[in-house]
Amino acid sequence: MEKVVGYLGLGNMGHPMAMRIADAGYKLLVFDINNEALIDFRERQIPVAESVRDLGDKADIIICSLPSNEIIREAVIGSEGLVTGGRVKTYINACTTGSNFAAEISEELTKKGIATLEAPISGGPPGARDGTLSIMASGPSKVYEEVTPILESYGRRLVFCGEKPGLAQVLKLANNILFATSIFATTEAIAMGVKAGLDPAIMLDAIQAGTGRNATVDLVMPKSVLNRAFDFGATIEILMKDVNLALEEGEKQGVPQPVSQQVRQMMLLAMHQGWEQRDLSELVKLVENWSDIEIK
Repeated sequence: MEKVVGYLGLGNMGHPMAMRIADAGYKLLVFDINNEALIDFRERQIPVAESVRDLGDKADIIICSLPSNEIIREAVIGSEGLVTGGRVKTYINACTTGSNFAAEISEELTKKGIATLEAPISGGPPGARDGTLSIMASGPSKVYEEVTPILESYGRRLVFCGEKPGLAQVLKLANNILFATSIFATTEAIAMGVKAGLDPAIMLDAIQAGTGRNATVDLVMPKSVLNRAFDFGATIEILMKDVNLALEEGEKQGVPQPVSQQVRQMMLLAMHQGWEQRDLSELVKLVENWSDIEIK
């Protein structure tokens, strides 16, 4: 019998990832508490589960893309969560949760005979739409091998970190704290050039070919800042969550993080101004405001 892939959480990342799974020909079942997120799937006649438990009753493999650990805990191991479903045998976590939480969920699901694969992603909504995400995976190697074709429907680069629960989460947090750092470091550098009279587009073009290249230079600045669209596709609140998790992991491992701590302070300034739901590309406005310039 053909296995059913369930997808839980159809937000900025989950929606395009689930669509790519459907486009790859897999039998897909989806669920989200937001009815608007389900419109496109219903229009394509992709089945929609009635509840999280119903998803667990009808899908063999379930991929989760939810915004916070609290929501994930309730949806996965809560009293009406996926764990109560009678069919699900494999749980794939595409979220950034931190290693401690990953181990907690894995332990609870293992008790119910459900295998867990951590598979957080990087590349943002554009990567999800294009199927070019980077996927960091950890968990049972046999499970990873079995679901690799599914992961390849939305990811271009897959990296298997090992079987220890949480390893992929540590790698994802390392990636995300570097990304957050790059936003502020890049904005400071570009602001300096703009105030001196340089064209920011020329600066980015040069830096893209140099040692200062990073995701903010390649993606955030040219696609969301120079045009003043501020539409990268993820909120400041979501990135703040990841920065906090990275600092927790660093403390757990005994690694000093003075630079990361400063990044957190910068982000807290944005949060305290009520910017939680703004696009993360708007973080550049902190430096712009202090520098009395606009990067465009």
